Amino acid sequence: MKRLLAGLAIAVSVSGNVYAQSEKPANVQPTIVLVHGAFADSSSWNGVVKILEKDGYPVVAAANPLRGVATDAQYVADIVSGITSPVILVGHSYGGSVISETADGHANVGALVYVAAFAPEVGETAAALAGKFPGSTLAPTLAPPVPLSCGGKDLYIRQEKFRDQFATDVSIPDAKLMAATQRPITEAALNEAQTAAAWKTIPSWFIYGNKDKNIPPQASAFMAERAHARETVVVKGASHVVMVSNPEPVARLIEKAAAEASR
Repeated sequence: MKRLLAGLAIAVSVSGNVYAQSEKPANVQPTIVLVHGAFADSSSWNGVVKILEKDGYPVVAAANPLRGVATDAQYVADIVSGITSPVILVGHSYGGSVISETADGHANVGALVYVAAFAPEVGETAAALAGKFPGSTLAPTLAPPVPLSCGGKDLYIRQEKFRDQFATDVSIPDAKLMAATQRPITEAALNEAQTAAAWKTIPSWFIYGNKDKNIPPQASAFMAERAHARETVVVKGASHVVMVSNPEPVARLIEKAAAEASR
């Protein structure tokens, strides 16, 4: 009887250990959260999403409200808070301001990737950074502001000027679709002062095109150097929507950031 009980105890112990091992979580790929900028929408990430998902990364392309830095950052922060895995935050254009604010205080954010994006210091605005160096031709291409019943104004790029200003390296048919479906941003959002600069404490990566007419390449280089970027990639001939025209290098840089953050 004693031998039988001892054998049962060993069996229970072994089966218990096997069960415990099976319950241990396997290595989980970080979730990539993509945040679009002004005059764009989540579909601007489609090419990048296809590559990331093919390579096994879970992806969320957030619908950035484009109403104001603080409120937009809180919206993205709510998404990040609902993700249990590590997160890589990726921002395009004004979306860079948003992720710089969002990531502050979120321990599961392991890296920031700026795609032709603003990386403001506390107190800076997107509008001021765009004008810090010569080269931005956005202002003359904007349509008359649309007054909002709740106060403030929405900004759009004139559809006939959209491709030349925003997406010169995108096909004419695709650029026309992008112009028609562009999301407006409030004038106030571009002039709202940053209250957090997560790139000071979270590793960052930068990629932009040398033909960007929204954020001058010199401004992007300045922000990348100031943030002590782990890597900066300049795509020759690329416009402001480098993730649309050149999804491959953008996706590869995101994966580099994810790999390093997972170590």
